[in-house]
Amino acid sequence: MSASPTPDHRRRRSLSRRGMIAAGGAVAAGAAVTPVVFAAGDSDSGTSDTSSGTPGTEPQKFPATRTEAATGTAETTASFAISYVGVRWTGEQTGAAIRLADGKWQELSGGCATVENGGTALVAAGNATAYELKAPQGVSASEVRSLAIDTTDGSGKTFRVPTEPTRMRGVQYLSRPAWGADESKRYKDGVVNSPETYYTLQTITVHHTATPNADPDPAATVRGIYEYHAITNDWGDIGYHFLIDEAGTVYEGRYSGDDGMPAFDANGDLVTAFHTGGYNSGNLGIALLGTLTDQAPTDAAKASLTRLIRAITRLGGLDPQARVTFVNPVNGVTKDVNTVSGHRDWMETECPGQTMYDLLGEVRAAAAGGGS
Repeated sequence: MSASPTPDHRRRRSLSRRGMIAAGGAVAAGAAVTPVVFAAGDSDSGTSDTSSGTPGTEPQKFPATRTEAATGTAETTASFAISYVGVRWTGEQTGAAIRLADGKWQELSGGCATVENGGTALVAAGNATAYELKAPQGVSASEVRSLAIDTTDGSGKTFRVPTEPTRMRGVQYLSRPAWGADESKRYKDGVVNSPETYYTLQTITVHHTATPNADPDPAATVRGIYEYHAITNDWGDIGYHFLIDEAGTVYEGRYSGDDGMPAFDANGDLVTAFHTGGYNSGNLGIALLGTLTDQAPTDAAKASLTRLIRAITRLGGLDPQARVTFVNPVNGVTKDVNTVSGHRDWMETECPGQTMYDLLGEVRAAAAGGGS
């Protein structure tokens, strides 16, 4: 289902001026200098030539994501235990459902991702080996596509991972290779599916992923979301700039270039991602892993969210407590929002969950304050 990889897609490049500024900020905060991060994926066999690897990295093996695609609503059986099922359909947004091993129909609604002219959902499958779908009323079964995803038990795939912690202005994060991002999935028919574009940072939008809480393997979930966004939804990459798990670990999301600065290019402009349809350019997306409708984020997750927002707003010269008019630099569409908003402030969605949404005022105030 994934596109063929292209050779050396992350070209080696010296640390940019912006990367030097970021590293300087980390030093000022008493943190280690951020290394330039490169990803080099080898074959699924897990073999790796460590003698010629990027300095400051070491080979680590991750399970290669396995997928099986299907069209229609009839029962689909996979040859592996399914971690997640990604579903996309054309037509009415509501009324779709899935049935897994427990035999109960589960409505496909309330997630974070949105698409034009239809609906989409990512469903935790609990290692089921089969599923059945139900199309919304008036939608032909042929308009329903699904992808069974396994992110835990595939053969080993090796990436070169930084040996030292990576940081952005003092905020430690896992780079794309450090959570096992297979860069070949950004390619379709041999070319980048969604070429990077960059615009001035204006706003930050907070999401939840609507995946299970108490996740035992959050990195595997991030890989599942990557597969779902890049392949099922055909976005060419993961939709968020950053993700945060319940332990407070920050994950680099959308690919932004080779200069070692996640989410931004060498000039400090934000790479466009795919988290708030119609309002993506200049709008940075942060997703907390889990479902935060009735459950609050963990203290660790909320603290990491606050630190990350503080770092990003300082980098972009934004006031996290301000009310602003967002202007889409692509088409001129405007919207009055908070500098730090929730997904539901932009469009009709439950995201980021009522409990998380109710905490945004507290997060804004904390991000505007001092401290670490």
